[in-house]
Amino acid sequence: MKRDNMVRLTRFRVLEKRRQVEQLDLMLEEFSRMAGELDAQILNEEKKTGITDVNHFAYSTFAKAARLRRDNLQNSAKDLKVQINAARLSLEETEAELENAEKIEQRDGLRDDAEPRRSAIG
Repeated sequence: MKRDNMVRLTRFRVLEKRRQVEQLDLMLEEFSRMAGELDAQILNEEKKTGITDVNHFAYSTFAKAARLRRDNLQNSAKDLKVQINAARLSLEETEAELENAEKIEQRDGLRDDAEPRRSAIG
């Protein structure tokens, strides 16, 4: 019975870690999409004003702000990739724990099935 609880708990942990990885992947996709939209807005603003030099005194403040937001998103995406890698490693470890727990449970189940036969023979 105790092993059964361990297997159930480990399965729950695996599902939770999978959910975390999926959420992080979705966040990374969202950051990439938002950065792409900001790139498009920057290009449109630069075309509209005709100034592409960020250091030019008349460079659009909107384009500057959009660049800053885009750069922040890209930095956050880099940090998120590190978190995703860590979460995937943790998931792999937990899946290995689950596999081991299931093997132990199966082995114990086979042992329990064999014991009544020994009693009947003796």
